[in-house]
Amino acid sequence: MEHYDGENDYMHQEDDWDRDLLLDPAWEKQQRKTFTAWCNSHLRKAGTQIENIEEDFRDGLKLMLLLEVISGERLAKPERGKMRVHKISNVNKALNFIASKGVKLVSIGAEEIVDGNAKMTLGMIWTIILRFAIQDISVEETSAKEGLLLWCQRKTAPYKNVNIQNFHISWKDGLGFCALIHRHRPELIDYGKLRKDDPMTNLNTAFDVAEKYLDIPKMLDAEDIISTLRPDEKAVMTYVSCYYHAFSGKQKAETAANRICKVLAVNQENEQLMEDYEKLASDLLEWIRRTIPWLENRLPENTMQAMQQKLEDFRDYRRLHKPPKVQEKCQLEINFNTLQTKLRLSNRPAFMPSEGKMVSDINNAWGSLEGAEKGYEEWLLNEIRRLERLDHLAEKFRQKAAIHEAWTEGKEDLLQKQDYETASLSEIKALLKKHEAFESDLAAHQDRVEQIAAIAQELNELDYYDSPSVNARCQRICDQWDALGGMTVKRTEALQRTEKLLETIDQLYLEFAKRAAPFNNWMEGAMEDLQDTFIVHTIEEIQGLSTAHEQFKATLPEADKERLAILGIHNEIAKIVQTYHVNMAGTNPYTTINPQEINAKWDKVRQLVPQRDQALIEEHARQQNNERLRRQFATQANVIGPWIQTKMEEIGRISIEMHGTLEDQLTHLRQYEKSIVNYKPKIDQLEGDHQLIQEALIFDNKHTNYTMEHIRVGWEQLLTTIARTINEIENQILTRDAKGISQEQLNEFRASFNHFDRKRTGIMDAEDFKTCLISMGYNLGENEFSRIMSTVDPNRMGIVTFQAFIDFMSRETADTDTADQVMASFKVLAGDKNYILADELRRELPPDQAEYCIARMAPYTGPDGVPGALDYMSFSTALYGESDL
Repeated sequence: MEHYDGENDYMHQEDDWDRDLLLDPAWEKQQRKTFTAWCNSHLRKAGTQIENIEEDFRDGLKLMLLLEVISGERLAKPERGKMRVHKISNVNKALNFIASKGVKLVSIGAEEIVDGNAKMTLGMIWTIILRFAIQDISVEETSAKEGLLLWCQRKTAPYKNVNIQNFHISWKDGLGFCALIHRHRPELIDYGKLRKDDPMTNLNTAFDVAEKYLDIPKMLDAEDIISTLRPDEKAVMTYVSCYYHAFSGKQKAETAANRICKVLAVNQENEQLMEDYEKLASDLLEWIRRTIPWLENRLPENTMQAMQQKLEDFRDYRRLHKPPKVQEKCQLEINFNTLQTKLRLSNRPAFMPSEGKMVSDINNAWGSLEGAEKGYEEWLLNEIRRLERLDHLAEKFRQKAAIHEAWTEGKEDLLQKQDYETASLSEIKALLKKHEAFESDLAAHQDRVEQIAAIAQELNELDYYDSPSVNARCQRICDQWDALGGMTVKRTEALQRTEKLLETIDQLYLEFAKRAAPFNNWMEGAMEDLQDTFIVHTIEEIQGLSTAHEQFKATLPEADKERLAILGIHNEIAKIVQTYHVNMAGTNPYTTINPQEINAKWDKVRQLVPQRDQALIEEHARQQNNERLRRQFATQANVIGPWIQTKMEEIGRISIEMHGTLEDQLTHLRQYEKSIVNYKPKIDQLEGDHQLIQEALIFDNKHTNYTMEHIRVGWEQLLTTIARTINEIENQILTRDAKGISQEQLNEFRASFNHFDRKRTGIMDAEDFKTCLISMGYNLGENEFSRIMSTVDPNRMGIVTFQAFIDFMSRETADTDTADQVMASFKVLAGDKNYILADELRRELPPDQAEYCIARMAPYTGPDGVPGALDYMSFSTALYGESDL
């Protein structure tokens, strides 16, 4: 903030005003009337006034309002309580504001004002008048009192009997006031009829004309001036300063009108940018809102075909729907940064989007989208694996259940037969041996039943869609198995009861049955294994299956020997039957297995072996092709991934190094952008390879650490980073050109920024920025630093970008005082009034810009109920908004 410590000697002399003189009743009366009228001339702009100067300022409310009106700035929010502490707080806020304008307040305290100390109150008001009504007067390299005196002397020089040498006795005859009015408005006073020896008439004429036509209230009484040997200098000076301000601004009308035109044009452009941002942000957030529920839908499908369709829909989303939205998001950030830069260059507050539409809100929504996207892809792949596993288990369950059901067919009837009751001793022996063989067979099938139950349990745990039918079939098998076990026990007990009556059984049949049953089970198990489907994902897994198959084939010669041995037993039985004419009815009483069945199953096993060989060969070829796809993808990914990282680092170095002008850096970055865009075909080629991998259901790749998701995210970050960096350089060029910053200054700014950017990230955190300011000579308190941070970091992210840094540095050297310009523009356009009419705006401004401002006048009504008029506060609010001035 600019201070006034060295403005002129008079300001410092008047700071030590002689309080003893204020005790003179005549002078105090003059000051009280003059200062009261001066205060009311400004307070009426806010629709209020004071009656007693020491009483009406005691609570500090009207004092703060007076300072806001005359300064055009907002003070801190006042306390509305009635207690003394509230009044002292309000007066202190006003005194602190006066002190912030470079004014020394000697021996004036808030308690004295609150206590109604007339001497201190008048001294404070005089200090305010000096600072805001007299301090800024400048005439021919003189200012304040000397400037005002010189202005009076220049304006009254042509008039006889007028010799202005001071602000007390030179004005007693009233001719000086009349000369000032006649010089600027000769039609208001017939100066030739005035007489020096009639001061009462001269003074009253000047005071009446000034009040009626110049809107200058009566601040002095003619009787007081005449009756006082030496009129109060402060009262006269205050009143004369009103003449200066009434007449001195006429020539500034055209400049003020042009300034307003420029402000309105900038306002219109910025509002359009704000509307564009709001619409683009709303559209993008709406698309994200619609897309996330689709990605979060985890309703599984029952078939592999349906899940494959979901995967294809997801690929279309990644290829066709998402990339344009990535571009929109990037453009949104660019538009936001450009708008903020233009607002800072116009000394306007930072743009605050509607609730929920901040850049951080969009980034958060985008992060949620990508989180849902990642989870959706993982879920799809897991579901496909699950369905693949379920299909395999369901088929395995059906095969084993069918084999078991075929085996159990008729077993209950066999166990329930009571044939032993009428059988001979040999037949009973045969039935017993046959039953023992059945028990052996039953035990051999126990593993299959347990496998069937385990598979059904796993299908339930994996949420198989047809679990009810699987469970029902499994329950029937288990119930039947329990029933078979119970019936077997009962038949065993019955046979054992009659075993003592039975003696003989053919050992060869028994041996045949005992050897044929496990061999038959082995063949059935071999057929199951040879027909069992398999799922593998790597060459190592298929090689393991091939090795196991080769080991199985190595056991076939021994199995063939066992088959021949079993058939030899049967042949020996036939030879004995034929030799000894045994009446065995041609059947083996111990087993239902016959040589024809064994030969048929053996032939089936031999037939299935080459089929299994061919299936393993085909799967091996498929896994070799998958390995080729993995290596093909890895080769490209291992090149593209490091390339993206390298480009990111190079862009980062360009953005913080000081090589050449900003235009050179911008050209360099655009060349980088072109080379990056030209790299897109390689990304597309890698996407094609990734699609082939997904179509082949390849779920891992040991040859690279890069996934397609890594590459996509890196590519999107690279495009966003180069676009954002180019935008930052363009904004720096805008700032440089707007502020007139030289290349050497920019280099110095960059050098300072880089020095304190300790992490080399292109941004400074709050502590680094504070250290930088201290090194540049700033004497920072916490409040001052918080104020600066609110300027350079309006979004409160705790960081300072280089663009914000140079904006701050350039702003520190700026001479423009927006509030003073608005006050001056208002006074110029208002002329003799304290308000502006719509027709005056149409006369002074271009049509489109005048109507733009008039549209914002609609809610306001001027003083005295004048429709379509603006006082100063309404004018500044309509032009800049309530939060600006």
